[in-house]
Amino acid sequence: MKLLRGFWFSLPIQLFLLHFKKYQVFLLFWYFLFATIAGNFMSSYGAVSLFLAPEYLGKVSFFSIAFVGAAIGIFIMSWNVTTFILHTKLISFLATTAQPFLKYCINNALIPLGFLIFYLVKGIRYEHYEEYNSVGGIVILVLGFITGFTFSIGIAFVYFFSADRTIYRKMSGVIAIANKRYDKKILGKPLPKRRAEIEVDWFFSAMFQIRKPRDVRHYSQDFLNSIFKRHHLAAVFAIMLAFISLITISFFLDTPAFIIPAAASITLLLAILVAASGAFSSLLKRWSIPLLIVAVAGFNYLYQNEFFDPRNKVYGLNYHSKIPRSLYNAATIKALASDSNIQVDKQVFLQRLNHWKQQQGEEKPILFIMNVSGGGTRSATFTMNTLQRIDSVLQGSLMKKTFLINGASGGMLGAAYYRELYLQKLKDKTLNPNDKKYVDAISKDLLNPVFSSFVARDILGPAQQFEYEKMHYVKDRGYAFERQLNINTQGILDKKLKDYIDVESKGITPTILYNSVITRDGRKMIIGSQPVRFLMRPVADTNRFYDYEPDAIDFNSYFKNQGSANTRILSALRMNATFPYVLPNVWLPTEPVIDVMDAGLRDNYGQETSLRFIETFKDWLLQNTGGVVLIQIRDRAVTDWDNAAPESNSVLSFFTKPFMLLQNNLFNIQDYYQHDALEYSYKSYGSNFKRVCFQYIPGDEGLTAGLSFHLTTAEKNSIAASLDNAVNQTAMQDLLKALK
Repeated sequence: MKLLRGFWFSLPIQLFLLHFKKYQVFLLFWYFLFATIAGNFMSSYGAVSLFLAPEYLGKVSFFSIAFVGAAIGIFIMSWNVTTFILHTKLISFLATTAQPFLKYCINNALIPLGFLIFYLVKGIRYEHYEEYNSVGGIVILVLGFITGFTFSIGIAFVYFFSADRTIYRKMSGVIAIANKRYDKKILGKPLPKRRAEIEVDWFFSAMFQIRKPRDVRHYSQDFLNSIFKRHHLAAVFAIMLAFISLITISFFLDTPAFIIPAAASITLLLAILVAASGAFSSLLKRWSIPLLIVAVAGFNYLYQNEFFDPRNKVYGLNYHSKIPRSLYNAATIKALASDSNIQVDKQVFLQRLNHWKQQQGEEKPILFIMNVSGGGTRSATFTMNTLQRIDSVLQGSLMKKTFLINGASGGMLGAAYYRELYLQKLKDKTLNPNDKKYVDAISKDLLNPVFSSFVARDILGPAQQFEYEKMHYVKDRGYAFERQLNINTQGILDKKLKDYIDVESKGITPTILYNSVITRDGRKMIIGSQPVRFLMRPVADTNRFYDYEPDAIDFNSYFKNQGSANTRILSALRMNATFPYVLPNVWLPTEPVIDVMDAGLRDNYGQETSLRFIETFKDWLLQNTGGVVLIQIRDRAVTDWDNAAPESNSVLSFFTKPFMLLQNNLFNIQDYYQHDALEYSYKSYGSNFKRVCFQYIPGDEGLTAGLSFHLTTAEKNSIAASLDNAVNQTAMQDLLKALK
């Protein structure tokens, strides 16, 4: 019992319990880190890979993991500093010891030590099984982490040792006077009762020796407070340095060397949030919540009155206030989709179809329409692999036979890249679009620069601007995404919509339509090199039905006054792939203002637009082609039983299930609707209409690539191998049969 009591009333155990008794909010930061590394938080979006396979300068290395180690060291010190400030009244005996903060850190090490062991074990397993790293490579990464962690912890303790010496040099006289009070005979009266503190029988010294706490009843409370206050000021100064460092980095993120791993940026942000939360709680106390409400209300007022404008914009589009904004109302949208406007755009595309037919050199060629699904870098990589495989089988004729490409999110990144490579090949015969290096390029990381920018620019740093086409825009994570995508694809996608008018109109390359969804009402925003107002509403039989309300808007004609033709292709791709929160919603110059986000929210597979296109030009297609083949490239199986959301029998699920219904089944619901629409198209168009579906289906190893802008080596291999499964081999045979 004596041994058990000694263990229970040791300072390490009492501090551990104290965190659960008071200020539990700080444990949420630890929960976030533990859950992320365990793969229980946003694992399907690649969060775990940011921490266990961090990239710096495009690769996982000694230096990349060292940055993460240093950031974790700073977070641990921030947590120690903050809790030290909040708990000092409960452990006042430390004030009279040398290096009180060092002793606090040593005795407060249970949670940090447990996390470090957990991180290293998970990291080693991840590098071995997911990144296929060698033993030697893993050892180098472990040494990198230890080096970075030791460096940041060492710098912190050197700083606090210096602060301790300064404090005790200034306070030595007061300490000597206080020690004299310990003699009860001199005082002539008994010492006051012990103040309310946690009960501690022993603690670790700076040399890891067991010591009993000193009786501090002979010290005045003012003296103890003055000792701790000086340590608090030193601690706050250290956190301010971390804050200033992040802001400084934000000014140099266009230089690759300053784009630190996203995990390091996120961890540094957590360190600052811990410190800010502690300061808020300790300084304002019961006024914290009222003042927080006032601050939010003030921030909202400044935002609504446009004292600052953090909203993301389309690069190339003119947002100048002197240009009248298009009204976003029922009358304007209906006028845009008038019969006369639809006929004008149809005539333009009929000419495109005729030019495409001339390029084929056949009386009735087979016309391909390509649909690619959303799914981040997973879908971009699978799309690129699939297009290369199909083109190789068709001996380089895939893009020539394809008239239209559309879809959502990541798949569009791969499709747009491949189309541009094909266009480059027409100019340079030595270029091979089916080279594996282009798959490697589109599968490169996009997540690190996005999160680094999110932390350093969007949250902490002051707004910075850049110039594009003589217009100014704010640098944010949307800008970082486009910049990194441009680097990964060797700059060949850095074009404008108008740059593709000629090659699309002549049928030299497929026409691409970039989609996004208007958050205000769910309408689709369709972006093309030329207006496509015939896609704004379904083809109606006016003898039997009233005209339908337009459920889509043609970007090109709607924003003609804002220079829609100058829209950057990289921006159109980003609008198409604006995954919630990962990338910022893109706002558009309308009255009232609207914003758009990921096309997958409305049609993750691109089929809805394609079927409407086929219905619109059905007569021409029947007369001039030998058939239409709808090639769908999707990042998930058509029948996806294995990835269905598991049923939960918890009480919490009883309340959350109605809210999670749409999120868990969004893509299934789209599939059900689109299968129904596809059947109607079969009946309407006839036997010459076929769909061939290539699907990313993970192999027997059970590894499924995450829905993220980052892929591990194992995930890349899984995606490439998926093309060899029986389902996709059958799809390839079906495609070849359709050409006969």
